Amino acid sequence: MPKIYTHLTIQERAVVMTMRDDQCSIRSIAKRLCRAPSSISRELQRTPSDTQVYDANLAHLQSEARRLMPRRRPKLEAGSVLFQVVRQYLNLLWSPQQISHILKGMWPTESDKTVSHETIYNAIYLHPRGALKRELIACLRHHNQLRKPRSRGTDRRGQIKDMQSIHIRPPEIEDRVIPGHWEGDLIKGEGNRSSVGTLVERTTRFVVLAKMDNAGTKSVVDSFSAVLNREPQALRKSMTYDQGREMHGHKILTERTGVQIYFADPHSPWQRGSNENTNGLLRQYMPKGSDLSIYSQEELDAIALSLNTRPRETLGWKTPLAVYTEHMIRLQSQPDSIH
Repeated sequence: MPKIYTHLTIQERAVVMTMRDDQCSIRSIAKRLCRAPSSISRELQRTPSDTQVYDANLAHLQSEARRLMPRRRPKLEAGSVLFQVVRQYLNLLWSPQQISHILKGMWPTESDKTVSHETIYNAIYLHPRGALKRELIACLRHHNQLRKPRSRGTDRRGQIKDMQSIHIRPPEIEDRVIPGHWEGDLIKGEGNRSSVGTLVERTTRFVVLAKMDNAGTKSVVDSFSAVLNREPQALRKSMTYDQGREMHGHKILTERTGVQIYFADPHSPWQRGSNENTNGLLRQYMPKGSDLSIYSQEELDAIALSLNTRPRETLGWKTPLAVYTEHMIRLQSQPDSIH
């Protein structure tokens, strides 16, 4: 069983004072009281430096006074201005890391206006039960979710004709140095009856969403073609996709957009890591089990804008929109490259 610590009593302090007057060692006093030598040492170190004489009555009064002293108030105390600022950013679905960094950027020399991401997490999960705690946890990306292992069984989907493997992609795509290479996927709604197309540009993490009438090949090709052709031609080089049936029309998509399609290996989501991560973020806006057909293209564009204006650590805490815009500006000097 763990030991239970108790403070020294007035009687024990009297023994310390008597034995100290007799020049007894700290270890002998500790042995007499069945206490740790460190406890006796700390007790004696609290003796005022001007007297150097241990007084049991004075030591006990000082101990009682320390117990009544107010503890340090938490930095993110509910109701404080800083708590309300953090709560506002959480409601915008910013992560604690993003909030912490933006506060440090705004007030680099004022520690009372900044807070670490660990403190934010503690403030959320140590908050008393109630509506506010549920609200704060719901703002986090992984609120009450268990990650289920993906199936490792045999792939029973039909092979896609003339597909090009991810393993023959040019090295520039893997290095994320040159923009214009995308990762694509579908996120499904309740009962897999509705879908939304997701595209993420690998270099800038810029997100584009496409409304789908259904998950059929024609709908996927039409929707991806429409949103991709809104982007500059120089930023439409390639797309990496999984081997879903909806991509049987990949050649038509390439003809319409100029985007070369590469296919990841089955059951290998890490080969499209940016897209998988973005799909997780999108579930904050479009929860699993919801009907995705209710979202118009304008509403999906607004969700994408919200993601694209959130700072990202991998971009040096710039936003995807800012980095993507920098590349767009460079293209202005090359008008022939703009679609």
